[in-house]
Order: sequence, then structure tokens, then C-alpha cells
Amino acid sequence: MARSGYIAIVGRPNAGKSTLLNRLVGEKIAIVSDKPQTTRTRIVGVRNYPGGQAVFVDTPGIHRPLHRMNVRMVDAAVDSLREVDVVMLVHDASTRPGRGDEYVSKLVKGVSAPVVLVLNKIDLVAKARLLPLIDQLRAWRDFDAIVPVSAATGDGIDALERELLTHLPEGAPLYPDDYLTDQPERVLVSEIVREKVLANTRDELPFSTAVAVDQFEEPEREGGLLRVFCTIYVEGESQKPIVIGRAGSMIKRIGTEARQDIARFFNCKVYLDLRVKVKPDWRDDERVLDALGLPRRR
Repeated sequence: MARSGYIAIVGRPNAGKSTLLNRLVGEKIAIVSDKPQTTRTRIVGVRNYPGGQAVFVDTPGIHRPLHRMNVRMVDAAVDSLREVDVVMLVHDASTRPGRGDEYVSKLVKGVSAPVVLVLNKIDLVAKARLLPLIDQLRAWRDFDAIVPVSAATGDGIDALERELLTHLPEGAPLYPDDYLTDQPERVLVSEIVREKVLANTRDELPFSTAVAVDQFEEPEREGGLLRVFCTIYVEGESQKPIVIGRAGSMIKRIGTEARQDIARFFNCKVYLDLRVKVKPDWRDDERVLDALGLPRRR
């Protein structure tokens, strides 16, 4: 009988969880950046296999929260552990395990669902280092499986998928065959724009930047124009010119790259309007966090 169920992807910030999700579902539904804490909400992606259906739940990186925004992010990740059939604990194999990793491992100790440890980024690690690392991480808990992979290159992904399917319960598919993600179109657009902000601006901006979609006007006919109006929020006046750039060069580059990705995803022409607004302390503003779709504590 076919198997189906929910699989949580959890781990420290910058472990490569979103890259892994995109690789597993076969489409880019989560933005990717080398900056930590890129993912801010739970993202569901569905993949159908000959032997069943896997519903992957990508979560924000688990870290010590310093703002209300971060509290909501960590809550979303921890809540996922109680609601899934399998937990994928993703560890960056190119880094040494630290206190943050031990904290995450303690969170999964009380989980009743099977836990699969995924050693990601093995393309950055010498093979001789993997076995000692695996022995070290086995002390965290009795994992149901340990699978080394590279989400970037695809190495080990087939073995990981086979392992995950064996732990899912038997049952009919939970979503239709053509279902890809639970992310609303507005959220997908705002995340694409934020990805380009992350890629093109200085290191201090990622944590203090957010993107809200003010208007989303779908094409009136096939082959028509998708019109999107977005606001990029920053926390200080000094950050605004960084996003705009000299003579508007930076905002133009962000807009061009984002528009290309949006057009590719929705398969239509796109008009994208970007504005930059200063909103001090928006990461602690509950109304702004609600507007950005960050879930409140249950």
C-alpha cells in the first residue's frame, strides 16, 4: 500500500534546509541565501513518488530569539515537531557541532516520531571527516537513520527519499497530484523580492528587512500582465539609501532580478513596483508581523 505523511525539516539557521526542500520537491518554493535566518515562516512542499506522497514542512532555523519576530519563527519550528510523522534534523556537516546544535538536538529528544539525521553539505567536507562526525552526533540520540547528502549537488538525495518513505504511515495521498505548495502567491512574490534584497545588499540588512505585497493584480487574460506593488521595509534611515543605491541603481537591480524570477514562476509578463519605507522596530511590531504572515504563538 502507498504511504503518505508530513515530514518536518528542522535544524540550526544556515544548515541548508530551504535548499534541501527545493531539491526534494523539484521546484524552487523557498528562497535561498547564505545569510542565516532566511526562512521566517513554515513552508509546505509536496512531492509525489511511485510509492507514496511526502509533504515536506520547511521551518525557520532554531535559534535564540532576540525579537518578537524571532520568537514567532522559533515557535513555528518547534510546533512542527508535534504535528508530523517524521522529523528530518538537518546538520551542516561542514561546521563543528556547537551549543546551538545541542539545543536543537534536545528539542527532538522528546519527539515520538521517527527522527532522521541529515548531514548536509557533504560536498564541502573531506570523506575522512564524515565518520568521526557521525560518531559524535550519535551521542545526541538514537536516530532512526543517518543520511549524508548535498542539497546543492543532489548527492545522497535518492537514498534520503527512500529512507523517508519507509518511515511514513500507510495511507492515501493527502494532497492532489498537482499540488506543490501552501504558499499564497503574494507570499511567493514577497519572498522572491526579499531573496534579491539579501543577495544584493550588505550583511547588516538581512535581519532588518522585510517585504510586503501591497497590491497583486492578476492578468485579466492569458498572456496578460501580472502587476505587483511591494514595499521593502527597513528599520533605519541609514539603511534606505543602501536598498535604493546611487541614482536608484540598487533598487533597479533588485527589481530586475525579482521580476525575472516572478515571470519564470508564474509564466507570464510582470510589472513590478518597489518602494522602500522606514519602519523603526518593525521586528517587534505585532501588526507588521501579522501583515507579513508570521504566525502568533498558539
